[in-house]
Amino acid sequence: MEGRGRCGQGDVPCRFGTCGRVRAGGLLALGARCVRDPCRSRDRFLRACRRPIRAIAVGRARVRTVTARAAAARPSKKVAPTRVLERELWERGFDTVVGIDEVGRGAWAGPLVIGAAVLPRGSRVLGVRDSKMLSERARERMFDRVANWCVAWSVGSASHEECDDLGMAEAQRVATRRALAALAIQPDAAIVDGTWDFVGGSVPHVEMRVKADATCLPVAAASILAKVTRDRIMRAHAEDYPQWHFGTNKGYPCLLHRTALGGYGPSAIHRRSWVFMENYVPWPGLRTVPGTQRSLF
Repeated sequence: MEGRGRCGQGDVPCRFGTCGRVRAGGLLALGARCVRDPCRSRDRFLRACRRPIRAIAVGRARVRTVTARAAAARPSKKVAPTRVLERELWERGFDTVVGIDEVGRGAWAGPLVIGAAVLPRGSRVLGVRDSKMLSERARERMFDRVANWCVAWSVGSASHEECDDLGMAEAQRVATRRALAALAIQPDAAIVDGTWDFVGGSVPHVEMRVKADATCLPVAAASILAKVTRDRIMRAHAEDYPQWHFGTNKGYPCLLHRTALGGYGPSAIHRRSWVFMENYVPWPGLRTVPGTQRSLF
């Protein structure tokens, strides 16, 4: 925008606007200094214009760097889980190693399911990944392939009533004992995802690894077996309780699930002991079970 200013040349138009305090399209709000005589200090004015742009560019570069580092720390779907930990256990004398993973701990409804898988040493099935990295259709395709590949596999579960009565920690131990009891062979060692040993004394030796479901092949196989089994259970429940859309949310919290709870209240398979759920959904007339847990852990 052109105007006239006291630029030392009479009434020559000033291309930068009228002299005095120049805001220049809001640059003052971004940290640029006021320019009192833009005609005489054009370079300083242009530097002031570029300064916030450089700051924004540097900020965006930092955000991109942090985002790239976070993405690099996450397991990639393209990176296949390995058998390195299995081989280490074999070399230490543990001949039968089972991978164990849980599904459904964070759900509001339905059972908690534990998968257990013992893999053969001399073969491999391509495409096995952590169940969370695969779509529902891909998991269904992989289920039979993984089940037929395993030397032995099983699933154990704890019902929603047991999750209420025992608490999630003990319910997970119960489901794990059931899964191991259903195995056709007795394992010498177990690999579990995370830093908590929920296997207990059911197996002589337990190895705990963070992100084992994404990096360790037997745990990834167990996660597929457990996830598909639980999804099938919840799809069957969806036929009996269509209002809560268990066929899509599988009992996990989401907007549609919360809306259904607000309108219909809990179904017969909801875990009613979780007090923190009252912060999200006002259930009319709902009474929690005495001595209930107040968190997931």
